[in-house]
Amino acid sequence: MKKTMKIVLGLMFLGTSLLHAQEQKVEDNANSKTISFKVWGNCGMCEERIEKAANTIEGVYKADWDKETKIMELSYDSTKTMVNHMVQEAIANVGYDTEMHKGSDEAYNELPGCCQYDRKE
Repeated sequence: MKKTMKIVLGLMFLGTSLLHAQEQKVEDNANSKTISFKVWGNCGMCEERIEKAANTIEGVYKADWDKETKIMELSYDSTKTMVNHMVQEAIANVGYDTEMHKGSDEAYNELPGCCQYDRKE
């Protein structure tokens, strides 16, 4: 039992340290930018897909989409990525409309029913 507790505590410490190191990396980088933009979606599954798509782009430090406000807050390295082109396009490629890019009808139709939001014309 003590050994298990030590392992759990060690993993918690390691996770906290890694998270702090990532946050510190964002704060220390002079090229760090934070931007907000709208992404249409509905639920927690949408949130997972939207954030995962944004995080696949090199230079993105943090992607946080709020399902209530439909706002994505993105922290990124401005020398490595172009938000309007690369990040918003990656999100649109998985079926979600953004302010700058509309997802394809094929990708939208592949979303689960609960994720099929009312699309703007």
